[in-house]
Amino acid sequence: MKISADALLFDNDGTLISSLESVHRCWSRWAREYGIPAEDFERVELHGRPASDIIGDLLPAHRVPEARARIDALELADVAGGGVVALPGTVELLGRLPVGRWAVVTSANRELAEARLAAVGISPGLLISADDITRGKPDPEPFLLAADKLGFDPARCVVFEDAPAGLAAGRAAGMRTVALTTTADRGQLVADVVVKDLSAVSVKAIEGGLEITAGE
Repeated sequence: MKISADALLFDNDGTLISSLESVHRCWSRWAREYGIPAEDFERVELHGRPASDIIGDLLPAHRVPEARARIDALELADVAGGGVVALPGTVELLGRLPVGRWAVVTSANRELAEARLAAVGISPGLLISADDITRGKPDPEPFLLAADKLGFDPARCVVFEDAPAGLAAGRAAGMRTVALTTTADRGQLVADVVVKDLSAVSVKAIEGGLEITAGE
């Protein structure tokens, strides 16, 4: 499938990188520290959502700020412990993109997102993090903000996501979506096109924009 676009917006974890080992270690430790019953913790969707939203599903509102600071500290400290790797095709694809035509849009806070990206040698020109927004995915705000900062019509942006919440945010923003089956089954992903990972995507600069080819 070929798609013409002005800009590409990438989720981070599960799309560009994988930090699943780190996430599991840190959130499991956090849940133990806060006495969260295993059955309550297991029913909450962790992936693709801001930490404050996850914590809000598990703890009273007055405890969220302190609990958020704790998980932030745990995850940031764990980056140096390994478990953060670039997913297939990431480095190659980003290396071909023109400056000002792409952004990373993540549910993580800025400090953590920058640390994880730096661990695999990625330095985006524009990063939209949980610190920049008031409503996280599946709300469209993060992607709409990225399009605005880049200076492009949302309808001319393409979202790359692995999480159902992120894909819902992209659709709500009026953007075309490419889903990656890196963390979820194909049947859970609603998108214009579904691929295994970014190794199945190629991009070339054309007059006035980009041409994306996506397919297995």
